[in-house]
Amino acid sequence: MNLSPEDRANLVDEIKRLGSSLNLSDDQKQKLQTFMTEAREKVQAYKEANPNVTQQDLVKQLQANRASLRERLVNFLTPEQLSKWDTEIAKAREFLGQKAASA
Repeated sequence: MNLSPEDRANLVDEIKRLGSSLNLSDDQKQKLQTFMTEAREKVQAYKEANPNVTQQDLVKQLQANRASLRERLVNFLTPEQLSKWDTEIAKAREFLGQKAASA
């Protein structure tokens, strides 16, 4: 699935909005930024190691890592922040799922 420049900009805006709505401390912001950078690097490394990976296989790989990724969030988000995160991520999955289905 390839996002259009407009969809990509909307996704970036949503991530920024989510960060703001979570009311993160400076320490949490740093941890989340590190977490997101590491997650992006893992996806990139997987794609490089598997140059012919299909979008479906990439999604399966992301799903396989989802539990450990969420566990990291549990370590530094408050229960309220985690609840907001889960709600917003569910919306993002739905959006991205619709984009993948239309691709």
